[in-house]
Amino acid sequence: MHEKISDAEYAVMAVLWERAPLTAADVAERIAEERDWTLQTVKTLLSRLMAKDAIAADQDGRRFLYRPLIARDDYVAGESGRLIDRLFGGRISPLVAQLAQQDQLSPDDIAELEALLRELKA
Repeated sequence: MHEKISDAEYAVMAVLWERAPLTAADVAERIAEERDWTLQTVKTLLSRLMAKDAIAADQDGRRFLYRPLIARDDYVAGESGRLIDRLFGGRISPLVAQLAQQDQLSPDDIAELEALLRELKA
């Protein structure tokens, strides 16, 4: 299990999952569309992610190219499992019930869940 990644660090990871390797400036440029962060802020977040072994940096001349060491699917699976454990005692059905009670499930979501359940039963 990896150390917890903050929301800010996750924004950096999302950029690297989308396309890597990237320089710090490349990451900052891509994040600038969503957040008003300086290059130094991005470099700080990259350093934190390296310390958590979430990313690696390869030297390319005078610059570093950053790449993720954690696959997005693995991270999402771990985080969603921890969330379900913490909030719903490890059971998925109370989560789905909660979403349904709050009208958070669209007809498409319901159809996808039904299809998934049919697959799991087969």
